[in-house]
Amino acid sequence: MKKYSFNPYLPSYEYIPDGEPHIVGDRVYVYGSHDLFDGISFCMGDYVCYSAPLGDLSDWRYEGVIFKREQDPSAKGPRFLLGLAAPDMVQGPDGRFYLYYFMGGTKKISVAVCDTPAGKYEFYGDVQYKDKTPIGHRGEPFQFDPGVFMDDDGKLYLYTGFALRNNPVLLMGSKPTDYGPMVFELDSSDMFTVKKGPAYIGVGGFKDGNKKGYKGHLFLEASSMRKFDGKYYYIYSSMESHELCYAVSDKPTEGFTFGGTLVSNGDIGLADITSVKRAMNNTGNTHGSLIKLNGRYYVFYHRQTNRKQSSRQACVEEIRFENGRFYQAQMTSKGFTIGAIKGTGSFPAYIACNLYGKDGTRFLSMIKHPKKNTPFLTQDGGDRENGPDQYIDNFCDGAVAGFKFFDLRDTKSIRVFIKESEPLDGEIVVYGGKNVASPLLSDAYVKMDRSKIIARISVRCAKKRKDDNFGGDFAISGLSEKEALYITYKGKGRFKFLSFDLY
Repeated sequence: MKKYSFNPYLPSYEYIPDGEPHIVGDRVYVYGSHDLFDGISFCMGDYVCYSAPLGDLSDWRYEGVIFKREQDPSAKGPRFLLGLAAPDMVQGPDGRFYLYYFMGGTKKISVAVCDTPAGKYEFYGDVQYKDKTPIGHRGEPFQFDPGVFMDDDGKLYLYTGFALRNNPVLLMGSKPTDYGPMVFELDSSDMFTVKKGPAYIGVGGFKDGNKKGYKGHLFLEASSMRKFDGKYYYIYSSMESHELCYAVSDKPTEGFTFGGTLVSNGDIGLADITSVKRAMNNTGNTHGSLIKLNGRYYVFYHRQTNRKQSSRQACVEEIRFENGRFYQAQMTSKGFTIGAIKGTGSFPAYIACNLYGKDGTRFLSMIKHPKKNTPFLTQDGGDRENGPDQYIDNFCDGAVAGFKFFDLRDTKSIRVFIKESEPLDGEIVVYGGKNVASPLLSDAYVKMDRSKIIARISVRCAKKRKDDNFGGDFAISGLSEKEALYITYKGKGRFKFLSFDLY
């Protein structure tokens, strides 16, 4: 890797949730929904694609718009209601690439096709029965979040479903799936005609999940299928919404048993983090998948920004896979970085993997939550060509930004850069981390250790300041090659936290 890769691993002005990674040739391509910064709803942008060479997962290239909403014949109505959601891609036997997607305002799954993995896709048709009736139009449970999978024997499967009962706007009169996700076998000769299905695959739903071992992790949405070492791993978002879970089977269509949680965008489930109120970030829905890259396993997911659910960003974590089991990944700042980040250089504040204030955290809605005493990630507008980097706003008394993990063996000092501050009278305190036992991880979960003060920085200014910086030397030595940094503020006033330097 030529340089470090941080979370979010795409540019900070980019909002690509629901990421599905796929390897084509010597590159990995990520397909996802496209939120807009401060959008009033989910998925308001057209589909875009990013890719990176397998040899350098820090070098992500913008491939451009690959499919526009207006290309679908059903695109009639306001974009905030008829957004393009959660696509997945598979290469067909003919060598072409097929993009399966859901458009808001419909009850069906549609398909676009292209000769290259990230070229200009064209509308191809709707997934349909042999009599040309689109799936979702025969009284089946609601079709949503397609996951598409081509098995080694050439059989093609489509997984769908949505189980939230109290969302009449999305369901549009359809019924939710009460028995978990559904699968269709499709005809690979045309890529959209149903051969078999729908059938339930056995992943626990609202009516039967507690009896099947899925208690606390019932199916909600976000279908994705992967195969590792001859077994099938079905990835989904649970009813808790902030977590990706998985189930495993010897067959692609039945016999799935609960495997565990892959990742939570609040680190809920790790150590003593037992609820949304105790989460390490404001939480919201998440969606993603698993992939093996260069001999390592990664889980793709997304985080929330801007005090609401509809400004979501792509993140990734390396995940432990051992004896057929995945162990929950903790959120980090590393992205694809192998090992710890070297503790010298300049680092943007938006790579914080934990962010909370003295008012705690909450599960976000589509309406911005009040600022109060909660720091949050945002930006000052802009676009792809001129878009500014994100920063942490509303950094005030009790705010905590956590960064994992740094190699601090040779680091001696820190300098924090801020802007648009109120009059300040306080102290920035930098803490290290402490290990908290968590049997779901390969090692320990790392939380802030208030007894491990790394640096103290006096922060005082009598007037509002457009920009400023404050520095201090590390108070302790002997820090390790895998340390967490927790940057906090105690005192009066608030500011925008831009970045910090380590040297």
